[in-house]
Amino acid sequence: MANLKEIRIRLNSVKSTRQITSAMKMVSAAKLRRAQDAILQLRPFFIKLHDVLRRVSSGVEEEDDNVYTRADNSGRVLLVVITSNRGLCGAFNANISKRAIQIINEQYHEAYRNGKLDIVAVGKKGADQLKSKGFKIAATHHELFDKLNFEGATSLSNQMIQDFLQLKYSTIKLVYNQFKNAAVQEITDEFFLPVQPAPKSEDKYESHADYILEPSDKAILDEMIPYTLRVQFFRALLESNAAEHGARMTAMHKATDNATDLIKELELNYNKARQAAITNEILEIVGGANALKE
Repeated sequence: MANLKEIRIRLNSVKSTRQITSAMKMVSAAKLRRAQDAILQLRPFFIKLHDVLRRVSSGVEEEDDNVYTRADNSGRVLLVVITSNRGLCGAFNANISKRAIQIINEQYHEAYRNGKLDIVAVGKKGADQLKSKGFKIAATHHELFDKLNFEGATSLSNQMIQDFLQLKYSTIKLVYNQFKNAAVQEITDEFFLPVQPAPKSEDKYESHADYILEPSDKAILDEMIPYTLRVQFFRALLESNAAEHGARMTAMHKATDNATDLIKELELNYNKARQAAITNEILEIVGGANALKE
């Protein structure tokens, strides 16, 4: 059994750690509330916007002529990996890095082997983890999470849209954590471009709806699709941001509970060691007294 000084030092160290993890848990809880409110406000707007786009595009006869929907599997691929700038959030970042590597190996192995795959990292941790695995990062955008807003996200989404329109990339895919609740994050990978065709509706009234579009369906789509893409990318950033704070709050909550359990165990060991030391002192005193009598 360790001596009293060693146990006391370790006990004080664990108590200090528990104070830190408890404070980080409260900070993450406050940030989670704001991030959760932001994503819950955006989700209905994005769903309705996507529904309007689907209804408008359903009436377009020559949908293949739209530049945003063209499919070309022979071009370059851009993989946008969204993680966090800070750690201490469990497996939040590691799961995204693993999914990105899985996508590269299973879906774009030929493109990666031929040098036709680029990786853009939004978040320091994802960039560091992928670099440690031997993957080259084409660009990093850590600054987006310093002040997360629609204007900042639009600058990068506009650049990706322009790269697609200029045929620099034929496929752009997003990989991020989708926020479910404070304890659950769903790993998500979705196409950013080309725009995927909407599933055919089974509602006969909706599928045959007759809309009057002004100035024209093509002009409306040319305006709606880029805006919807900007909102989609901003939504992915908000989802990842809320999921990060939820994962960190959960991780710090578990760390605080583990520290509390360890403190109880150390206090029990400390009391046992202290009791053993007192017992030894009593035995030494009694032994010395008996020796004087003899």
